[in-house]
Amino acid sequence: MSQSIPSRPLALGLLMASLAAPLGLQAQSASATAAAASGTETVGRVVVRFKAGAQSVRAQALSARTDVATARQIARSRAQSLGQRTGLALHAHHSLDERTQVVLARGLSSEALAARLARDSEIELVAVDHRRRLAAVPNDPLYPQVNQAQGSNGHGQWYLMPPSKDLVSSINAEGAWDLSKGSSSVVVAVLDTGVRYDHPDLAGKLLPGYDMIGAMTNDVDALAVANDGDRADSDASDPGDWVSNADIEAGSISGCTYDDVANSSWHGTRVSGLIGAASNNGIGVAGVSWSSKILPVRVLGKCGGYDSDIWAGMRWAAGIAVPGLPLNPTPARVLNMSLGGGGSCSDGGGTATMYAETVAAVRAKGAVIVAAAGNTSGQAVGLPANCSGVIAVAGLRHVGTKVGFSSVGPEVALAAPGGNCVNASGACLYPMLSTTNSGKQGPVSNDNAYTNSDASVGTSFSAPLVSGVAALLLSVKPELTPDQVRQALVSTVRPFPTTGGGSGGDANPPACTAPTGADQLECYCTTSTCGAGMLDARAALASVAPPPPASSGGGGGAMSPAWLLALLASVPLLRRWRRQA
Repeated sequence: MSQSIPSRPLALGLLMASLAAPLGLQAQSASATAAAASGTETVGRVVVRFKAGAQSVRAQALSARTDVATARQIARSRAQSLGQRTGLALHAHHSLDERTQVVLARGLSSEALAARLARDSEIELVAVDHRRRLAAVPNDPLYPQVNQAQGSNGHGQWYLMPPSKDLVSSINAEGAWDLSKGSSSVVVAVLDTGVRYDHPDLAGKLLPGYDMIGAMTNDVDALAVANDGDRADSDASDPGDWVSNADIEAGSISGCTYDDVANSSWHGTRVSGLIGAASNNGIGVAGVSWSSKILPVRVLGKCGGYDSDIWAGMRWAAGIAVPGLPLNPTPARVLNMSLGGGGSCSDGGGTATMYAETVAAVRAKGAVIVAAAGNTSGQAVGLPANCSGVIAVAGLRHVGTKVGFSSVGPEVALAAPGGNCVNASGACLYPMLSTTNSGKQGPVSNDNAYTNSDASVGTSFSAPLVSGVAALLLSVKPELTPDQVRQALVSTVRPFPTTGGGSGGDANPPACTAPTGADQLECYCTTSTCGAGMLDARAALASVAPPPPASSGGGGGAMSPAWLLALLASVPLLRRWRRQA
């Protein structure tokens, strides 16, 4: 029986609040919004899966080894046959596996297209190809000031330090580094906006990745979203994701509105720096995993990106063959997904099914998936973080309470610092300091830039801390399964505080409650809303690689009095042995 999902197409939301307050995710019809904003024709976009015994599938087989040209031809042929049967002029986009591909049709919405195609006898599943986007409506009073802030925030990388009475949520990466600084054989994929390969503090840490945007299509929308002059290719560089008034007026990007107008975020570069910036190199910042490699997988561009590109990116990152794409030569053991949007992974619809299947396939390859819980201000966790098998991460203030923007819910595995500014004016006091680029639109070449006192906050930056610790765990014990990595993380957390919170907005925050659709800002976390507890990097590593016993001098340490007396007593014996030799 065919499955169709009735939910509206969403634009891709980066789960961050850099240079602004935490940003909420808004759901709307991409095609309807584009048409309303620019007067352009509505375009429906869906993912279809053909039945295994369908004539279209049996007529010409598509395999993971199929070359790009042949894969494109097969996708076009299947779309054409489907269009003839349904009376629609369908345009083929890239394939996700042997039976699943993206198709477009002009003149009707994605929901209407999904309903039409779901009735076809050869179709097993239909899912609207959601677009998820940043809802850029700043409400943080720091937004006008932080762009002018200069220098560091005064607290440095507070989130990596040992916890203290003032830094309750810090993850104690310093303690973890006594046990391991990571391994270059462990690869962490960052599914995001791409990365600035020329950032000096990421030198030697970045692997050749892949740009998934617009794979196997000549669609003009994909070219505008990619913003790099081409479509999918082996260059995962971030060209910038700025959106101008001209972009909206041109109507070249479906689902993009004036709310999206903003400077480039350099989001993938920020996330990559938190996970694995070059460390102990005398410049910039330290990453959680000093030696692990970063694999950039570009799935987001201007106004976000599509679910189909994310699914393809997840599979490729884990080393799963994707038709028409080269096989990834450096499969990742950890996938960081600081992105998401509305929807449930368990609602039975086409999108939920595709996410659940993709997560299962990635985990079957031994890869751990870490995702940001979301920035919905205490409302429910969205996709993909709410999928079973994904390690969802909520955000904490420096004092250990839930930071106002973080989503909550039973799907959250654990919580980690997400940054918070505290003050209502001046520089942000507790941002997530990381690598970035200073370009407002296109990048500044070889730019050794950092976020400094910008309000770089969001659960987008909580997830990379967990991904970094997961990489450390796999560095000391590569045979760990995804479930064992999760267990090591959640079984070693520190408990959430029940006192010490509060701010100018609420001096006595309440306990967090289950999401109801209403906002809940700062609150005291519970294990049913923010996960098992606060991430503890040192404790997690010690659980799989116990620290070595204290040396009695083999490492050059001080001798005990008893040991020294024994040594002195042995001197005459040593002299006698030498005389007899």
